[in-house]
Amino acid sequence: MFTVTVRDHLMVAHSFRGDVFGPAQRLHGATFVVDATFRRPELDQDNIVIDIGLATRELGAVVAELNYRNLDEEPAFAGVNTSTEYLAQVIGDRLVERVDARARGLSGLTVTLSESHVAWASHDREL
Repeated sequence: MFTVTVRDHLMVAHSFRGDVFGPAQRLHGATFVVDATFRRPELDQDNIVIDIGLATRELGAVVAELNYRNLDEEPAFAGVNTSTEYLAQVIGDRLVERVDARARGLSGLTVTLSESHVAWASHDREL
């Protein structure tokens, strides 16, 4: 299996519903390092997994749609607890569409959002 990972960062505001979230039920900010790891079992005819420039550009475009936003005010997230895990899934879904992953022969994508050096969450999907 071959992989290529590209990185960006994301800053949002949001709040959660439910006692499990304690003080995070109030509006607060979150800053994430976002890693997107593209996978394929064999290299393509150019001996790459994905063009790193394309992957970087498209991850940046997905992140830009969310960056510096209060997610509580975004219609796409109405009534949703925008947990780190959930945001990893949203970013992955949007990224797969933007890079046309299946047409490029990719077999999987993992998106990891790191809140700090001790806490992160990922969403892994097969394509």
